[in-house]
Amino acid sequence: MKAKDGAGFNVDEFLAKYDRESDYRRYNGFFRLVIAVIAISFSLFHIYTGIFGTLDAILQRAVHLSFAMALVFLLYPARKSWSREHLHLIDGILAVVAALAPLYIVFFYQELVTRAGMATPLDIAVGTLGVLLVLEAARRVVGWPIVTIAVIFVIYAYAGPYIPGVFAHRGVNLTQLVEHLYFTTEGIFGIPLGVSSTFIFLFILFASYLEKTGLGQFFIDLANAVAGWARGGPAKVSVISSGFMGTISGSSVANVAGTGSLTIPMMKKLGYKPEFAGAVEAAASTGGQLMPPIMGAAAFLMAEFVGMPYIEIVKAAVIPALLYFTGIMLGVHFEARKSGMEGIPRDQLPRIGMVLKERGHLAIPLIAIIYLLVKGFSPMKAALWAIALTIITAMIRKSTRISVRDIIKGLEDGARSALGVIIACATAGIIIGVVTKTGLGLKLGSALIDLANGNLLLTLFFTMITSILLGMGVPTTANYVITSTIAAPAVIGLGVPILAAHMFAFYFGIIADVTPPVALAAFAGSGIARSNPMKTGINAAKLAIAAFIVPYIFVMSPVLLMIDAHLSQVLLVVITAVVGMVGIAAAVSGYFITYGRFYDRIMFFIGGLLMISPGLYTDLVGLIIMVFAYMLQRIRLSKK
Repeated sequence: MKAKDGAGFNVDEFLAKYDRESDYRRYNGFFRLVIAVIAISFSLFHIYTGIFGTLDAILQRAVHLSFAMALVFLLYPARKSWSREHLHLIDGILAVVAALAPLYIVFFYQELVTRAGMATPLDIAVGTLGVLLVLEAARRVVGWPIVTIAVIFVIYAYAGPYIPGVFAHRGVNLTQLVEHLYFTTEGIFGIPLGVSSTFIFLFILFASYLEKTGLGQFFIDLANAVAGWARGGPAKVSVISSGFMGTISGSSVANVAGTGSLTIPMMKKLGYKPEFAGAVEAAASTGGQLMPPIMGAAAFLMAEFVGMPYIEIVKAAVIPALLYFTGIMLGVHFEARKSGMEGIPRDQLPRIGMVLKERGHLAIPLIAIIYLLVKGFSPMKAALWAIALTIITAMIRKSTRISVRDIIKGLEDGARSALGVIIACATAGIIIGVVTKTGLGLKLGSALIDLANGNLLLTLFFTMITSILLGMGVPTTANYVITSTIAAPAVIGLGVPILAAHMFAFYFGIIADVTPPVALAAFAGSGIARSNPMKTGINAAKLAIAAFIVPYIFVMSPVLLMIDAHLSQVLLVVITAVVGMVGIAAAVSGYFITYGRFYDRIMFFIGGLLMISPGLYTDLVGLIIMVFAYMLQRIRLSKK
């Protein structure tokens, strides 16, 4: 079934064009039933192990990968020219082989444990086939960039003795490499797939059920009621609703499609230029992955890598996320003032009381999941309770009630939505496996520090460039895994707290979605707005300016992440940082109370930057500079 909005916008076709994961086969008849059975079984396996306990690590991950591989080869054709409605024989055969390859570990688990380090020719043959099939699955569902990176790492493992300089190593033969990548928990079945096979899958399933209940429409209606009447209302609605939607959607592009099909036409109708309308939606949708309590899948990996409870990651992300969305909201506000735009008449907007009365109960699971995480529940148990609560609370009102059919369909949709993350995690495991086997992580970290000559800001800059470049073709999850393995240790080595270093890599991996020249979310927004993609990308990057600045600030001053911070410090940081974002937004938009001249903009930018950086002296200096810039505009305005 093809989803369309009221204007005939085809969401499925749009996503298939801009989001590789959405370009899958849609079967009818027998194969539709086959896909449903496999996907539902996949979800039930995770619910069962979530309730009664997971299997041994490598067994849990092997079953998880087996389900995912079967679905990928059945749903995603090898070639673009192949049918999206009928199964090709080659894909059918590969689906069976790809499902059996990980199950080899399950069937022969005891024998493999007994002969650890002494792989048989059959082990190596199955392992080699398994690695190749993971790469092919990644090519289909994620794309060539991550496959290319993984292959380069594999070549590096072989070519070690022939590489001059600091990156040389003893070399790894086929048997050693396959055994390490496929039959240990250091490669494909490593930490990324481990996190994916436990709580990431359940959180994606949770998001699937939230979508079934109509929570997305509740967010849009609530945002309209709160901000639709304000100056530039539709753009502010886009920012608020996309921030909310990001908590249940792991994809920037899917978020653009979900809310942008409604908000972008509204913005254009009000008078915003198409490039700006598409950029607002792209920047806001991308920021959804930064917004607690349910951030992008990479945030769950971060909790595992830094060895902290997920709730600590959520707490650390709150202030930076608020600054990000504050920056976008201010950019929208100043653009609206500059263009003399008004909001939507209140009589055309939903009333907040009615919205909360009709659908407010749908937010209960989101509140509950925060409570459960604070109370010390594991993310997996919290997600299970949240899934149950989502179904129960939806039953409160007839208008939000979901049927048994919807509950079953939710199991299927959740499994399908998880495929991209699962395959990205498995492929990232190949990269991590090579890094650990060859010692490349230490070599790269040392090289990065040497290149920056031990300078922290330069090291951060190189890490930012690496994250953004990877993010142009690699999903956030895999991007974070690579940069946290290679670049984050270098930053930590310069005395930065581990959480700040990992959050830095996480932020820039996400912001790649709105960074030209390959700004995927911005290009998706331009597709709806019918605007110039590059201009839309540039506007989106300007609106997302906070995401380029704040990570440097929280590395230099970890109080922004609430690390070793008291309540009074946090409140002061929030207030001064928000004031600082006003200055930066005024500088970027070129407008505060009137059009800014170049020296106004420079003063607003420097003052705003100093205000965001925690510290009494910097706050006072920044405030004085901003007040001076304001007075200059006030004087010019009074002379008109």
